[in-house]
Amino acid sequence: MPATSAPAAHEPVRVGIVLFDEVEVLDACGPFEVFCVANRLAARAGRPAPFEVALVATGGRVDAPPGARARGGLRLGADHHLDDAPTCDVVLVPGGVVDDAARDRELLAWLQRSRRHARVIASVCTGAFVLAAAGLLDHRPVTTHWEDVDDLRARWPHLQVRDDVRFVDHGDLATSAGISAALDLALHLVARLAGHDLAVATARQMDYAWRQDPDETSASA
Repeated sequence: MPATSAPAAHEPVRVGIVLFDEVEVLDACGPFEVFCVANRLAARAGRPAPFEVALVATGGRVDAPPGARARGGLRLGADHHLDDAPTCDVVLVPGGVVDDAARDRELLAWLQRSRRHARVIASVCTGAFVLAAAGLLDHRPVTTHWEDVDDLRARWPHLQVRDDVRFVDHGDLATSAGISAALDLALHLVARLAGHDLAVATARQMDYAWRQDPDETSASA
């Protein structure tokens, strides 16, 4: 596992969270909240914001505001379309109903380009299927929602799919289990990229029992 106590850089870490129709709300909004709360707490301490968070939407007309309709019907606005998205240090693909996202050639090409320069490419839940479709998962272990483990193994038999972890971080590639595990992975990334103390304070501010150990599993995740 990579170290989790690296200090924040002078320039903020730019985090790009992908939005698509039928995205799982907490998969996307949970990490967004984690990074934003970390920024607020850093500001309280007189520190510059360690993160710059951008929401990047797939599909839609380029002349229309970017956004997506999440599972359950929640409408989410975004900051960018794929074609005007900034270069991101961290790219996070949430889960949800990902059939269309995993076939979206524009999204897959954007992820492949992002892989060349991003410090971390990450997925939550069934977002792993999108990374697999983009050819970004390799021989190293990955994980996804417990309900989708068998399907991921069947579709990509070369992958080492684990069903006993909350998240897996290889430094340049990270995947997490389902829904609430997004919070654990996001807090882990805060610890790794901006310092463990800030991650602990963020979890406390959110009143969340952060599972710092990736081997802590939960069938209800």
